Amino acid sequence: MKTIIKIMAFLLAIQVTTISAKPNIIPSDQSKLDDWIDHNMKAYENDKGNARKFALDKELAAAEKAVKVVKVRQDGKGDFKTITEAVKSIPSGNTGRVIVWIGGGVYREHIMVDRSKSFVTFYGDENNVPVITFDGTAEKFGTWNSATVAIESNYFVAANIAFVNSAPKPKGKLNGEQAVALRISGDKAAFHNCKFVGFQDTLCDDKGRHFFRDCYVEGTVDFIFGNGQSLYLNTTIRSVAKLTGVITAQARSKVSEDSGFTFVHCKIIADGDTYLGRAWKDMPRVIFAYTYMGNHIDVNGWSNGMWPIQSQGKNKDVYYGEYKCMGPGASTSGRVKYAKLLTDEQIKPFMSMTYIQGNKWLIPLPNLKH
Repeated sequence: MKTIIKIMAFLLAIQVTTISAKPNIIPSDQSKLDDWIDHNMKAYENDKGNARKFALDKELAAAEKAVKVVKVRQDGKGDFKTITEAVKSIPSGNTGRVIVWIGGGVYREHIMVDRSKSFVTFYGDENNVPVITFDGTAEKFGTWNSATVAIESNYFVAANIAFVNSAPKPKGKLNGEQAVALRISGDKAAFHNCKFVGFQDTLCDDKGRHFFRDCYVEGTVDFIFGNGQSLYLNTTIRSVAKLTGVITAQARSKVSEDSGFTFVHCKIIADGDTYLGRAWKDMPRVIFAYTYMGNHIDVNGWSNGMWPIQSQGKNKDVYYGEYKCMGPGASTSGRVKYAKLLTDEQIKPFMSMTYIQGNKWLIPLPNLKH
């Protein structure tokens, strides 16, 4: 009898291990999304049986044990009056989390967090969200350095912040009118309840693994672009182009690269004819799942502008996917031939935190009371 019990216990253990090893897939029911995110951000605490699998990065775990908060307030009641001053105060080679709490107001600043300053958090007052704005353009600074805020360090977090490029709406010139609101070039960065507002090239999702939750992105052409490996959840995407808009310009250049943009439970609003994306490089990867697509989404869905995909015979290397989207712009009957209508199996690799290895670095926001 004891032998039978041992065998049953062994089989049960195998079953539990197998179940826990399966990817924790994003739920199809959007009302369950917040619980799913919260569970995954606490996986390193909740799943003791998979301690090795869900352990936080060692350097991150150490940084979260040495948290420092500095306050930025324009009324002089904080540690600094500008965000630039607060960032300058962070030492190079920083190894502890520095939370820059930012009071409400409009901050006209051109900010760089360089690669030597990891573990930085910009935390805005959620009841009076601060706006960081600058009017840099490619003509004056180059596209790269036109960003109102540029992040080059790892483990960056932003919450309750509006990143704005206030340069005028482009007049249609070929060069010089790109104007970036935020460039994220560091690895393992998270954005919660943030806005990114501009026109052409609003959000440079440059490189690294990134997580966007409950955000808002507004622009006209290529306004989410770069070669990041990013997951966007419950994010509103607004195309304000009156004639032709393009949402994404993803820059994967090799099939072997893991980069790509995945949008899940998002909402697309467009003022004029708008494409979901076009290729910046020749092997882009962009996926929309469970996303509401409003009016004005072009019937073709995807454009071959910038890179003549069809004429060069590279259709097989382009990964434009759609999965169970809804709304008047989600009809796939007129989509370009190189678009992919993904199956349940094909979508799985993009529908869990493992896509960005988030269980090792995504953690809950601090509970700050100011």
